[in-house]
Amino acid sequence: MFRILESCCNRKMTGMDDGVRVRSIAREDLEEVGTMAGQLVRYHHSLDAHRFLLVDGVERGYARYFASQLEEPSTILLVAERAGKRVGYAYARLEPRNWNALLDEHGALHDIFVVPEERRRGVASLLLEEVAGRLAALGAPRIVLSTAVQNTAAQRLFERHGFHGTMLEMTREL
Repeated sequence: MFRILESCCNRKMTGMDDGVRVRSIAREDLEEVGTMAGQLVRYHHSLDAHRFLLVDGVERGYARYFASQLEEPSTILLVAERAGKRVGYAYARLEPRNWNALLDEHGALHDIFVVPEERRRGVASLLLEEVAGRLAALGAPRIVLSTAVQNTAAQRLFERHGFHGTMLEMTREL
């Protein structure tokens, strides 16, 4: 099934920078993608250190976890490249029904990250649309994601791609 998804969904979007290529993550990408994932974790941790976990070696941990997911048919791991340089990644999964969250089967976008110098150049949109296409091909009826309340740029991106608010997570320290 994974090979079919490779051939049917890796497409170029019109109106976007066609110097960017989105493809499935390969083993040789894992270290650099782990570094980007660490940047994403550190960003969230800087917003709220009590809510967002940060552990030593987060980059290596992400690289190891993503390596374990490379052959999982329900996992989507993408990297965006410009001129041979990795400039972003996305991680999504087809998730089963979750009674605790009151969610039926769905696609979950867990991570999307673009290096700072490539932001607002269409890279995140390319990654997001590739994720959507692949999740649709896996049979996902919808995509669910979470974004930090303070990350208004990401919220605007998601809204431009048809997402709307459904829940607001709240925390209280004890």
